[in-house]
This record gives sequence, structure tokens and C-alpha cells, in this order.
Amino acid sequence: MAALESIQSQSTLQDSIFSTSTVVAICVFFTLLCACIIIGHLLEENRWANESITALLLGLVAGLVVLLVTKFQSSRILVFNEDLFFLYLLPPIIFNAGFQVKKKKFFKNFTTILLFGIVGTVISFCLISLGAYLLFKRFGFTTLTLKDFLAIGAILSATDSVCTLQVLNQDETPFLYSVVFGEGVVNDATSIVLFNAVQSLDVSDISALTALKLLGTFLYLFFTSTALGIAAGLLSAYIIKTLYFGRHSTDRECALMMLMAYLSYMLAELMGLSGILTVFFSGIVMSHYTWHNVTENSRITTKHAFATMSFIAETFIFLYVGMDALDIDKWKASNASPGTSVGVSSLLFALVLIGRAAFVFPIANITNCFKKREGTKIEFRNQFIMWWAGLMRGAVTIALSYSQFAESSDSTSTQDNSLMITSTIIVVLFSTVVFGSITKPLISALLLQHAKPNISDATDIPSLEDLRLLFLEPGEPSGEGNSQPARKGSSFRLLMTHPTSTVHYLWRKFDDKFMRPVFGGRGFVPFVPGSPSGAAEAAEHTP
Repeated sequence: MAALESIQSQSTLQDSIFSTSTVVAICVFFTLLCACIIIGHLLEENRWANESITALLLGLVAGLVVLLVTKFQSSRILVFNEDLFFLYLLPPIIFNAGFQVKKKKFFKNFTTILLFGIVGTVISFCLISLGAYLLFKRFGFTTLTLKDFLAIGAILSATDSVCTLQVLNQDETPFLYSVVFGEGVVNDATSIVLFNAVQSLDVSDISALTALKLLGTFLYLFFTSTALGIAAGLLSAYIIKTLYFGRHSTDRECALMMLMAYLSYMLAELMGLSGILTVFFSGIVMSHYTWHNVTENSRITTKHAFATMSFIAETFIFLYVGMDALDIDKWKASNASPGTSVGVSSLLFALVLIGRAAFVFPIANITNCFKKREGTKIEFRNQFIMWWAGLMRGAVTIALSYSQFAESSDSTSTQDNSLMITSTIIVVLFSTVVFGSITKPLISALLLQHAKPNISDATDIPSLEDLRLLFLEPGEPSGEGNSQPARKGSSFRLLMTHPTSTVHYLWRKFDDKFMRPVFGGRGFVPFVPGSPSGAAEAAEHTP
């Protein structure tokens, strides 16, 4: 009897510690993750499918099964949780994006990326907000406020270029990949910053200064978030270089890199900044300095660990979105006919198409006017791919939609808010499944039809040797058999004629002279057994 009572007490204790619904949800999602990885591997060469679409469709099927099992009742496993997305799933994806990015190509196209990622997102935000404000009254939306319409603009401005990036190859199409990739990260950060700025906006007192206040808030969040990410990356580099944890334990230096990366994101959120920008630039700085300060075993471990965590989180998000699309409570609360839901979703997607086209083609052609060499101009086919890459919407859109419209006490307002959430879900599903399926054959046809020989970086940037000679200090020989001292050129003139090359050259001089001796990096860390040896992998992370 004593033994039986002991077993019963242990069973009761286990039930109090673990929630059955939580265990079931975790088991379902882990099973789906394994199935998604296997199916994605089998469909690797498929013309129409990719891993993101596979995960989304698998989530829809699993959600339908759960609904059938529960007899179409509400289930907690289908509820979208913004905290889970923003605090646990998004940070490893964004950090790995910054950590793995080829910095030389990224910063070479940094101006173009900022134009599309910031200016373009603001243009799309304005057009979508204005279109929603003017047209939604016809669908009977009477409870949406001006702040809601501005939030809709920010919500639908957040793109998801995963499907396109899975098709593009950064070695075969370096410019296209870096611009689409960079714009995707900056766009998500800009959309969330705009969304947060709208939340803090006092719409009851609209004046001419409102737009300036919104711009000031955006710039403050953008630059302070970037500065915090850079500071966190430099701090991790300095600590690991100074203390050199690898002498005793490679686990400690790996753990420190992971924890400080996540800490930078949480600090940004705690301070009301953009965690996406912070952790992205933290990843860039860590790959440039910190990664070269750890042992070679730790370099291999962290590189694959960050990529694996990002892959699992990304797959989890698409599964989560697919299952959440069948949240029966939201569809019942909207109380809308199928025609109304389709009409509102079509209007939202039409605004997305117009808002995207309104800045991609004009900005691309404006930048072409300032490029002298024909080979550096953005061709129309690349403009079309860039426009297409930004048509898909993903988890950021759904998370922001829930954040804006999930809670409401008034019944009429609840119907309108629920309809906005369900319409956003339809836009995400349609754009990801339909447009995502067409992405691979469409882009492959465009790139193969107009395939050109790959051009190396050395030929892509003109006059690098001339720049080096022009920057020589007075009295320094040119190094070409000429003993006469070379004349120092005008930095301003070089900046005007070759801005990208000049900034890169000046940064490398500053980095080698001031930054790397303090924070480490390739070539500035004393060699000891098991430390970074400057192997081929290190070259991939060097700007």
C-alpha cells in the first residue's frame, strides 16, 4: 500500500508540473518539424515546392486534423502567441542572417539596400495606409480608427523574402541576393519600428509636426538600435579576446557568444528599441571580430549551431502560421461572409502589389541614373525579381496583426478586428503558397534566359590600385619601380568619383589600425594550438 501511495503521489506531482496540453502541443510540433525536414529533403529538386511552402501546408493539414479531433472547437494549440514569435523564434533567424552574411557584398550595396529597405518601406506604408483609409469604408468598417489604418500600413509593409532567397544563389547572383536579403532584414526592422512609432502617436492631435515627430521617432529607434548591436558585438569580442576562454573550455566561449547575442536583443526590447536591428548588427560585428577570437573548434561549432537554430526556428514559424490559420475562434468572431473575406483580402493584396511597385521600379531607375558603368545598373529583370521577392507576407505580418487587433471589448469592434486578422491570414497564405510556388520556376527561367558570365569583385570595382596609389602619404613610394614619392590625392574627390570603393578602403585602414588591435579579428590574434588559423572558412567572413 505504501508503494502504491508513493506511485500515486508521484503521478499527481507529475500532473501538477507538466500540463498535458503543453506536452501534446510540443510533441505535435516536434513531429511536424521532423516530417517537414524529411519531406523538404525529398522535394529538394522539385520545381514548384520549397521548405517554407512545405512547412506551411503541413501546418494547415495538422491544424485541420486537430480541428476534426476536437470537433471544431477552440484549441490552445492553434492560438498564435506573439511573445513566442518575437522573443524566441525571430532572434536566432535574424542573428544568423547577420552572422552568415557576406559583409563585403552587403556593404558594397548598402546604399541600395537602405533605399529599398527604409525609403521603399515608408512609401509602401504611406500608400497602403492611405488606400485602406479611403476604401475600407465601403466594406462597412466603421470602428477602425486612424491609428488602425496607419497600423495596417505598417503590418502589410513587412515582407517575407524566404521563398526567393531559397532560389537565389549568392555566388551566382551576388548583387541580387545581397539586395533582396538585405532589404528583407531592413524592411522587417523598419516595419516594426513604424508599427511601434504608430502606437506611440497621439492621433487626437494631428498637425503638420506629426509627420516630423514620426520621422524623428523612426530615426532615433533606427540609429540607437544599430549602435546597441554594434556595442554588444564589440563587447563580446573584447571579452573573449582579453580573457581567451578557449584555454580552458571551448564551451564557455560558444555559450558566451550565444548569450550575448540574445542579450542584445532582449536589451533592445527592454529599452523600447528595435531588437531586429540590434541583433542583426550584433551578428555582423561578432562574425567580423568575435568569431576570429575563439578556437577553431568553437568557430566550426558556432557557425553550424547558429545556422541550425535559425533553420529550426524558421521551419517552426511556417508550421505555426499554418496551424494558426485555422483558429476557429477568429473566423467565428469575424462574422463575415466568404465574399466579404475574399473582397477585403483582395483589396489588401492589391494595395500590397501597388505599394511594392510604387517604389521598386522608381528607386531602381533613379539609382541607375547615378551609375556610370553599364554593367552596374539594375536591369529590368532584376527589378522585376526584387518586386516579386517582396510580395510574399509571413509571420511578422501575422504577429503585428494580432498585436493590433487581437484585443477588443466592443462587439462591433471585435467583428472588424477579427475580420482584419482573418483577412491578413488569407493574404499571407495566398502570397506564400501561390506566389511562393511560382517563384522557383519564374526566377530560374529569368536568370537562365539572361545568364551572364560571373564577374569577380576585382573587375567589378574599377581602379582599386589607383585608389591605393592616390591615398599614399606624401613621400611614400608608389611601389611600381618608381622611386619618386607619390602625390596624395583628394579624399573628397575620390569619395565623389568612387564612393563605395573609397569608403571601403578608408574603413579597412581604420579597422586595421584602431579596431582589430583592440577587438581582435583575423590576423590580430596570437596563434596558439587550437586557435583560429586563418583557414578557408575564415576568409568567407572577411569583408
